[in-house]
Amino acid sequence: MTANSAAWILEPKAHPFQVKEAPTYTPEANEILVKNHALAIAPIDGSIQTRAWLPMNYPAILGQDVAGEVAAIGPNVTRFKIGDRVIGHGVGFATKRIEDFAFQKYTIIQTNMASELPDNISYEEGCVLPLGLSTASCGLFQDDHLGLQLPTEPRGVKSQAVLIWGGASSVGSNAIQLVVAAGYEVFTTASPKNFELVKKLGASQVFDYNNATVVQDLIAALQGKTLAGALDCIGFAATPMTVEVVLKSEGNKFVSTVKPGFESPEGITVKSIFGTTLKDNHVGKAVYEDFLPKALRTGTFTPAPSPLIAGHGLESIQAAVDLQAKGTSAQKIVVTL
Repeated sequence: MTANSAAWILEPKAHPFQVKEAPTYTPEANEILVKNHALAIAPIDGSIQTRAWLPMNYPAILGQDVAGEVAAIGPNVTRFKIGDRVIGHGVGFATKRIEDFAFQKYTIIQTNMASELPDNISYEEGCVLPLGLSTASCGLFQDDHLGLQLPTEPRGVKSQAVLIWGGASSVGSNAIQLVVAAGYEVFTTASPKNFELVKKLGASQVFDYNNATVVQDLIAALQGKTLAGALDCIGFAATPMTVEVVLKSEGNKFVSTVKPGFESPEGITVKSIFGTTLKDNHVGKAVYEDFLPKALRTGTFTPAPSPLIAGHGLESIQAAVDLQAKGTSAQKIVVTL
């Protein structure tokens, strides 16, 4: 194994990242060491770098989405062998361990947060999945959120509907496919240019979130349906609109949201998601081990949104984070290694 290096933030709000040597890690029980071939950028990376709102141990490494090959396996690991192509969710923001972050040549991944990556899916395509997939899964399937029926391959059968606000986002793209695989009907919002994308992912009906009547249109479309709940993938102004639709529809009065701080009005529960909590419950294994590998192999689950390659090498991380901060539509910023 070659020496490790990482894109470091040496102190709070430091810019740019500094590429320097990093420790060599040994996986523990139920962990694998991944040699990273592609990394994806999330909004949280830039916001922590620029605003330092989350307590970190400095010097710090960021990043959560990895795709690569297994370089070493820890005790009790039977699912993977050295050389396997995988994707994984690095959970450093939860564990505070530098080895669990993505922006380095090698990352430790828990086995219940990793999935085999078929040969027909590139590392660049695969690395867009983990964080969006995990966040959607937490909001949809955890018992303290919507608690939906788990996704299966082949797909489950259920008559209820789910509202997903922001279907073309990273979380939304995964949520649509997970909800359909679990056997629910999806109603979603997107900009018109992304209507075909979210329909291809499995949405039954899609509505323009910029339309002044979008809330009334969704309420009308859901008449006669039983709503199993809603997932707000955007937050901010989207949350009260999602809440209004759920309040005026039949079914579960629960909204999972990606942004904290919204006070639940009377008659409904609004709860924010922390996208790594599935590592500690049944949902992690259900999604990453029982469902995703087979769904990727059969082509019933598609990596989405599409990757936008922003550079090669750890030296490109800063430009990629800066690019992501400008905003994307139906794309996720990726750096290859």
